[in-house]
Amino acid sequence: MTFDRRIKIAPSILSADFANFGQECRAVEDQGADWVHVDVMDGHFVPNLTFGPAMCKAIRPHIRGVMDVHLMIAPVDPYIEAFAEAGSDIITAHVEAGPHVHRTLQAIRGAGARAGLALNPGTPAEAARPLLDDIDLICVMTVNPGFGGQKFIYSQIEKVRDLRAMIGDRPVHIEIDGGVDPTTAPLVAAAGADVLVAGSAVFRGGSVSNSVPYGENIRAIREAAEAALR
Repeated sequence: MTFDRRIKIAPSILSADFANFGQECRAVEDQGADWVHVDVMDGHFVPNLTFGPAMCKAIRPHIRGVMDVHLMIAPVDPYIEAFAEAGSDIITAHVEAGPHVHRTLQAIRGAGARAGLALNPGTPAEAARPLLDDIDLICVMTVNPGFGGQKFIYSQIEKVRDLRAMIGDRPVHIEIDGGVDPTTAPLVAAAGADVLVAGSAVFRGGSVSNSVPYGENIRAIREAAEAALR
């Protein structure tokens, strides 16, 4: 991975066809996705249960680019090595998931992955300040984690602005997760985000046998975000 602040679209496979994950990953990349985002939920830290390391390992051969793994689990540390070995390029943990997040970030980097830090909507930007030199990405949750298809929480835009100012010239991505579509994408891009996770807004209207709508949706989000930067 090389660092740049160009807009990147990261479809969340939480909204993909669960019976065809490998084909879905290939389809969204063929249609212009920059990263593939994997939402891991444990039914404990968040009220839903999704995927584990075995599934990440299974889809890794189908992803040519970045596999961006978002751990919405607690505890996190016992599972870092398994997700790294499964081929995760980025592993993101929540600041709210445990008392020793600095240790968690060190463990992620020690396992050979890029380290991400996620903030829930109720967590202030200041929570990230002591950790900015230990991360490669900060994920701002613009919905409450646990389910796809939720409405965007507009109060988080100011948090993105605050984080962008804090980050300065550090090589840290700002990722937005939740409610991203062509209407909200320009708002967060203008505030300083460069990685946009989108689930239903990408997969809506398409399928593995008809992936053209995926490309249309990805282009619509990207064009709306990039227009805000001109």
